Amino acid sequence: MSDLIPPEDSLIEYPSEFPIKVMGKSVPEFAEVLTALVLEHDPVFDVETIETRPSKNGNYVGLTFRITATSREQLDNLYRALHGHPLVSMVL
Repeated sequence: MSDLIPPEDSLIEYPSEFPIKVMGKSVPEFAEVLTALVLEHDPVFDVETIETRPSKNGNYVGLTFRITATSREQLDNLYRALHGHPLVSMVL
């Protein structure tokens, strides 16, 4: 059985603005590296829209990317790429 959800059964209408939250250790290259990864999956992503939230003690940082989701496949591939990246602790 396939894990693919037919477009007619999706709860998301495409294209759609879709927020993805990414958290990880606060290192200088965190935002730059992950922004490049997001741009690979959404070439029209506006880097000016990234929201950054440092943790209380500054050890971690959270980024919110509001991408233009064009398909379930695109979202799945982006989530896999982010989740598998060594700088990333969590993806929501």
